[in-house]
Order: sequence, then structure tokens, then C-alpha cells
Amino acid sequence: MNPVLVEVLRGSTVESRHSGALAIVDAGGALHTALGDVEQPVFPRSAVKLLQALPLVASGAAERLALGDAELAIACASHSGEPEHVATSAAMLAKAGLDAGALECGTQWPSREPVLRGMFTRGEAATPLHNNCSGKHAGFVCVACQMALAQGVEPAAFARGYVGADHPVMREVGAALAAATGTDLDRAPRGTDGCSIPTYGIPLRALALGFARAGTGKGLSPGNAAAAQRLRRAIAAAPFFVAGTDRFDTRVMEAFGERVCCKVGAEGVYCAALPELGLGVALKIDDGGVRAAEAAMAAVIGQLLAVDAAQAELLAGYSAMQLRNWNGIEVGAVRAVIPSRRPAS
Repeated sequence: MNPVLVEVLRGSTVESRHSGALAIVDAGGALHTALGDVEQPVFPRSAVKLLQALPLVASGAAERLALGDAELAIACASHSGEPEHVATSAAMLAKAGLDAGALECGTQWPSREPVLRGMFTRGEAATPLHNNCSGKHAGFVCVACQMALAQGVEPAAFARGYVGADHPVMREVGAALAAATGTDLDRAPRGTDGCSIPTYGIPLRALALGFARAGTGKGLSPGNAAAAQRLRRAIAAAPFFVAGTDRFDTRVMEAFGERVCCKVGAEGVYCAALPELGLGVALKIDDGGVRAAEAAMAAVIGQLLAVDAAQAELLAGYSAMQLRNWNGIEVGAVRAVIPSRRPAS
């Protein structure tokens, strides 16, 4: 049974407990920390978008299309559907000579409430560009266009069906994910993600390895190592485009810059690269609670990295969060209970 990683208090009494597992690994595969079952495959879903975006840079598509930091960051994003996100995804497609009709992620309303209310007020309809994965999919379309150019075929036709596991784009994306994590995806559990691409069951230990490699370049091919570095730098330069206003990933990477590259996944999965330590982190909250996953990731970052007062306050706002009711009365807290695991000096 996995240990409790996060507790929720009502007053001073524990009201709920969130169990889970945590793996911290270096780029050589050495296990720095293992709490719970880190060998059980989990579906990382959106947590691995950084790894799925490697072909966008390694293929030469990003350079040929002159994609900037915001465009590369949104290719790794689960964004909130804010106007800047929509415009940036659209701009990527325009550079490839296509439009939102090329996206196969499906239509989704923005997750940021003020944006959603504004759209309803104006009578606007959601489009695939509002989908939290539209940037990732725009990146896939750009890769498809690069492949089409190399083969001398029509890009829109070649890109069609890119979400399928057997499409050349998904085979390239899967190969990058497999190489980074050291996982044989042909033997891994497979499902379909919310945005319709394949998702694979990968152990937390392997996910942490993938992020350690992405953070250091060690263990990756030269092309993927350079791509990982370019993507991390873009994310650090434009963290708003990875998530959005008041979102954990954006706030943490605004505060830490290139020291942290973190990404939420569905159902309580979180991954991060800590390049200065050469470590990758992967965790899963058993009940899928995102609030608990944020608390756990904040605690891990705070334990492993040297932080200043502002950074400590930001992380404590998640790992030791005070809960207030609608009258502003303090009623409890969310607290991470992860034993400290600092690297040996």
C-alpha cells in the first residue's frame, strides 16, 4: 500500500488522506528517492508533453517555421484557454500554412472562469484552439508538415489522422517518449488520452528518469538533448503559455526560471526536471487529486532546492495551504507529509 503523501485538516483534525507514490531519479537511472510503488505503470497523460514535443525541435520544424519561445512553450502546455493561448496556437498553425481545422484534439471550453463567462456573454463558441492541448497538437501538425515537406507530399493531407498510434507523427512522438524513459511502449499498457492521442502506462521511476534526462541531456540522442534544452529555455522564458493565470506550473516556473521545469498530468500525476541537481521527479496521487499532487510537488521542490523567502512562501501556499470558508474564516489546511530527501552534498 502506498504511503500518505498529503493530509487535509478540518481544524486540527485530519479529515482526508491522499496516498501516493514518488520517484526521484538521476539521469544515470540511480534512484534517489522511492516512496510507495514506483514500478507500477501509470498513465502520465499531459505530464509528459515536454517529452512529446521533442520531435518538434529535433525534426527541424521549429527552426524552419521560426517558432518563438511562446510557441514552443505552448507546445508543452495544458493551457487555460485564455486569449493569448488561443492566438499563439493559431499562429503556429498559420506558420505551417494551416488553420484550426487541422487540429484533432476536439473542442473544449476554457478552464479559466472569467474567460468562459466573457465568451458566454459575447455569444462566442469554443473551438479546438480553446482545447488545453491545442498547442501540443499544433506542434504535432508542424511536425507533420515537416515530414510532408521531406517526402514531397501535400501537408494537410499528410497531417490528417495524426492522432493515430500508427501515424508517422505519433510513431516519432512515441519513439522520443520511449527513448527518454527507457520504456518499451509496445509492451506497455495503452489507452486514449482526452485529446485523442495514445497514452501509455509508464512506471514513475521511468518517468522520473525521462525528466532527469530532459533536464540534463544525458542519456538522450544529441538531437533530442538539444531539443530538450531549447524547450526548457522557452518554457522558462514564457511560463504563462504552459498553463496560465494563477496556475501552479506557471507560478512555480515564473519564480524559479530554468531551475524547475514541471508539468501536471491528469489524475494526480506530476513530473518535473531539476537540472541543477540532475534529477527528475515523478509522483502520482492514488485518488487522482490534483490539489494533493500540487501540494506534494511543491513540498518536493522546496525540500530539494535552495529557495529564497519569496519562493518558500509560494511553495508553502501549496504544500501547507490554509483553507478558509466563504466568510473568510480559517477552517483547516492542506499539508504535504513527505519525508525530506535532500541530495547528498
